[in-house]
Amino acid sequence: METAKLIQNTVQFVRDTLKNAEGGHDWWHIHRVWTNAKLIAQTEEADLLTVELAALLHDIADAKFNNGDEEIGPATAAKYLRSVAVDEAVIEHVQQIIRYMSFKASFDKVVFHSPELAIVQDADRLDAIGAIGIARAFSYGGFKGREIYNPEIEPNLNMSKEEYKNSPAPSINHFYEKLLLLKDKMNTATGRKLAEQRHAFMEAYLLQFYLECKP
Repeated sequence: METAKLIQNTVQFVRDTLKNAEGGHDWWHIHRVWTNAKLIAQTEEADLLTVELAALLHDIADAKFNNGDEEIGPATAAKYLRSVAVDEAVIEHVQQIIRYMSFKASFDKVVFHSPELAIVQDADRLDAIGAIGIARAFSYGGFKGREIYNPEIEPNLNMSKEEYKNSPAPSINHFYEKLLLLKDKMNTATGRKLAEQRHAFMEAYLLQFYLECKP
């Protein structure tokens, strides 16, 4: 199958699969990550097909919506890619990117890296910060029934992976436990540049948030 047709089919597959997804992990999240991945790839040496497929499929079956199963995403992606006769080496690479690109994967020892992973990971991290990141944090917090803010619950900056995955903490805590850490974890020069402004916006937002919380 020609590349353009493969990407078109993959877009449709993802849109159909995620049509009822939580708002922070829906098709439009995928679309933004895909768009930013292509932008970052322009300044990096990487296989664009692998980048695009991984970006499009990275949340096709997110573990947090599937009882914590961290293999369902890679498995679902592989099943689809085999159905459209993608080369097995590309499938394996896409699976590895999906396995190791998430923030929670950073709690484990890093055992895989590639330029393509770096690009897709940066694109995904960009969508977790800035105005979009703020909206997604509160969307997911509402989905999980979490408090917006509770000054009696301090952020936990020394969580284990299991504590992070199962934390019921208020959404504001998530800024300190993840979102504000991402700027310094970007892999690429383009990713770092784009992250700067988004990070600054989050800092400004938090200043305003606390100002409005004062009695």
